Amino acid sequence: MVSDFGLPTFISATELLLASAVFCLVFWVAGASKPRVPKGLKRLPGPWGWPLLGHVLTLGKNPHVALARLSRRYGDVFQIRLGSTPVVVLSGLDTIKQALVRQGDDFKGRPDLYSFSFVTKGQSMIFGSDSGPVWAARRRLAQNALNSFSVASDPASSSSCYLEEHVSQEAENLISKFQELMAAVGHFDPYRYVVMSVANVICAMCFGRRYDHDDQELLSLVNLNDEFGKVAASGSPADFFLILRYLPNPALDTFKDLNERFYSFTQERVKEHCRSFEKGHIRDITDSLIKHYRVDRLDENANVQVSDEKTVGIVLDLFGAGFDTVTTAISWSLMYLVTKPRIQRKIQEELDAVVGRARRPRFSDRPQLPYLEAVIMETFRHTSFLPFTIPHR
Repeated sequence: MVSDFGLPTFISATELLLASAVFCLVFWVAGASKPRVPKGLKRLPGPWGWPLLGHVLTLGKNPHVALARLSRRYGDVFQIRLGSTPVVVLSGLDTIKQALVRQGDDFKGRPDLYSFSFVTKGQSMIFGSDSGPVWAARRRLAQNALNSFSVASDPASSSSCYLEEHVSQEAENLISKFQELMAAVGHFDPYRYVVMSVANVICAMCFGRRYDHDDQELLSLVNLNDEFGKVAASGSPADFFLILRYLPNPALDTFKDLNERFYSFTQERVKEHCRSFEKGHIRDITDSLIKHYRVDRLDENANVQVSDEKTVGIVLDLFGAGFDTVTTAISWSLMYLVTKPRIQRKIQEELDAVVGRARRPRFSDRPQLPYLEAVIMETFRHTSFLPFTIPHR
């Protein structure tokens, strides 16, 4: 039946049900898109986002660039949404220092993201969501192991500690390689040689051994870390869109596989150390951790037992933490020194006056090398090793 104007005077039950469903869906999307603000607090500024998607499309392929642009418009503290998950973005030195330094205990936790559960089989200190007594005990263990390695020394060596010995040896090899490459015709990219040297120092710290640069195990480890960095840098949409965890996801499968291979590599090294461990002969960080749970047994403060599995997790965290950051720091330093020959000359003059050419610099020379230290600190201040930090909770 229609009216004089040609409009229907009634609708069927199916049409009414469909219209109601659409209305409810739109209402739910609108509600889900609107972040809930606790009573008494103001809503954070931020751009408008798409229903369900949030600001995923806004961030694009270079999220750090997009977020920097948004911070210029909305300030050092603003909010976006990834899917329906609200994310607070901090930028600016004072703001970040306030959150991560002055209020570090309030922001030390990690979000419980789906992809984080695959890192070190969910046992990672860096990516794990737990920040309670167990986490604190493991963190102290890692710090103590690093400190022990930094002060322990080989009586037969002129170096002040094992760490200095490994760094000096690797620096000698890296310089020799650079001299060989510079004697040839053409140009070269120093990054690939720097990353191999950094990997060698970290292997020496964690596992007590150095590899030749053409060793296949070291090459596979460097390539594995490079793959991990590329996959991790692209992010995981499955962290924010539940349905993607159940659909075919090649990127997520690759991420799982890389973590499994890293874990297997580290687990095998820890097993080797367990078999050859000697109580009075601590060779590296892994030995220091094994000593803790075999000899010292319990952490006196948190009363937390450390197992083989947790040892693998701690070693893997220490191994991964220094890989990219140290390589990037050295690469920035080389780039600045190549483009600033005047500074390069001043550093060399200071080194010649204090150290001379007969030996390499040592940690003990640091107080007499103020200009070199100032250049290093200024490089750290002026450069950026990562586009943003791992998310905090």
